[in-house]
Amino acid sequence: MDILDSRVVVTGGANGIGKALAKAFIKEKSSYVLIVDVDEEKLDETKKELNCDALKIDVSKEEEIKSLINYMNEKTGGIDIFCSNAGIGGVPGFFDVTTEDWQNIWEINVIGHIHAAKHVVPQMLERGSGYLMNTASAAGLLTQIGSAPYSVTKAAALSLAEWLKITYGEKGIGVSCLCPQAVETAMTAQGAGTAGVDGMISADECALDVIDAIKKERFLVTPHKEVLEYIQRKSSDYDRWISGMQRLQKKFEDFYNKFNLS
Repeated sequence: MDILDSRVVVTGGANGIGKALAKAFIKEKSSYVLIVDVDEEKLDETKKELNCDALKIDVSKEEEIKSLINYMNEKTGGIDIFCSNAGIGGVPGFFDVTTEDWQNIWEINVIGHIHAAKHVVPQMLERGSGYLMNTASAAGLLTQIGSAPYSVTKAAALSLAEWLKITYGEKGIGVSCLCPQAVETAMTAQGAGTAGVDGMISADECALDVIDAIKKERFLVTPHKEVLEYIQRKSSDYDRWISGMQRLQKKFEDFYNKFNLS
């Protein structure tokens, strides 16, 4: 897809990957970039820094997503690229994760993507063109040691993106799904855990790979190229792959027990 003169929305755009995406679209000369976030203070800072438009929106609320789309329709006449990027790490573990914790991460990491697609795809179909870029994680492909909620929601986000691509990909709708390992953001400021096994990349590096994927209409965006190798191992021998992940889990447990971390 041609990014030049495109009208772009980036959720979770106040910092991290979202901010890097907004910067990248501006550099690629998109005609209008709107960043969306719940963090009003950071949103205002980024708006001033990037000289773009901004809107405080909670992606887990369907009515707010609808108001966001209406806002863009009134401002620019439509949306060409919708980056459904907002997400949270949530509460790690499993036994200590409450029902409310599960609901919270599910509404942001999955339902937010659903709301966006449900309300922006119809106008794209009517126009015959449009692009969705959903941020998931390598955890959605490979699981996340130590965090059931993150693993489950990111797998669901990936599955939704696949379904959208299969269903609408031949009707003018481009779809990419971003699945990085550790990226330098506020979420990883206290450490990336096992996600950092292949090193941490900058949010700007991540954004550049997204731009390339959109231009080439490539579905899977894996800034850490090792992820592709891991997927191949997983698909070729699932049981062996699980055994390897169990060994990684053991290392994770030993490390945290050694330093009495929780």
